[in-house]
Amino acid sequence: MFYRENGQFKTSYHADQQIFPIARDRWAILALVAFAFIGVPLLADEYLFRAILIPFLILSLAAIGVNILVGYCGQISLGSGAFMAVGAYMAYNAFVRFEGMPLIAALLIGGLCATVVGMFFGIPSLRVKGLYLAVATLAAQFFCDWAFLRIGWFTNNNPSGSVSVSNLSVLGWRIDTPVEKYLFCLGFVVVFGVLAKNLVRSTIGREWMAIRDMDVAAAVIGIRPVYAKLSAFAVSSFIVGVAGALWGFIHLGSWEPAAFSIDRSFQLLFMVIIGGLGSIMGSFFGAAFIVVLPIFLNQFLPWLGGLFGIDVSTAAVSHAEYMIFGALIVWFLIVEPHGLAKLWSVGKQKLRIWPFPH
Repeated sequence: MFYRENGQFKTSYHADQQIFPIARDRWAILALVAFAFIGVPLLADEYLFRAILIPFLILSLAAIGVNILVGYCGQISLGSGAFMAVGAYMAYNAFVRFEGMPLIAALLIGGLCATVVGMFFGIPSLRVKGLYLAVATLAAQFFCDWAFLRIGWFTNNNPSGSVSVSNLSVLGWRIDTPVEKYLFCLGFVVVFGVLAKNLVRSTIGREWMAIRDMDVAAAVIGIRPVYAKLSAFAVSSFIVGVAGALWGFIHLGSWEPAAFSIDRSFQLLFMVIIGGLGSIMGSFFGAAFIVVLPIFLNQFLPWLGGLFGIDVSTAAVSHAEYMIFGALIVWFLIVEPHGLAKLWSVGKQKLRIWPFPH
């Protein structure tokens, strides 16, 4: 009886259109965000920040961008790693070539440049879809890998091909410790998460979902496929580009094109599939799963092998990780196509009828 909408009356359109119609959901999210800003910095250690929390936040942001394109608009993309690379390298060039460039402005410039590249490679979506579109966006991955490796301007003519940033600060606040990096990334994730959630509930979000469900019917009722598809590519690429800039600036500090290889594109797509297509919350679930699972396997498999007197090597753990990822993706596609977000939703629905009638 403690988790129901009964008795929570809405007296205005504003109240009826809230993201969380149940008051307990709103308080739970606010408490979670407050704990993330206040409690986690007091409780977590340096390893937890560097190995889990910071990668989780940045990959969650990137997964939100991919989910807007793949989950909400139904446009398959294998170029997410390339858009992350564009965001990282263009933010780097804006940061080092313009004296006094603010850090946040540089990150947003990287996202805008990724938007332009994403819209360019999204033009084929106006004519093709499905596997053909996936191949077209895959071309972005190969092209960007070649460009950042061979064109010296992107790396500021560094002969090693790698770039690095240091002395990051925002309005006098130096971002150099793991706690400060975590709080900086958390701020970006909260802002972009709220914007993305409201965007998919708006008119353009409904147009994306109409294109996803049946593009011909959407065109018949007056939705412009050109505008809907390219806007999805633009918004998705912008968010992914900002995430790529954060990955380079905050998490890595020094990187090369291999940091945004095709493996990154597949990783982001796996996050969306496992977490839940067409769900902002699913992006966080998928990112948490992808980040935590390798660390869990690195600890669990050697321990399990030790119980049976078997020496489990690092290579065996790496192969097991790929096998488990593949098996889970197949399982989710067959058993629960909407991923972990759907399981979470089903659990919440069952809470509404608890205690169960006899």
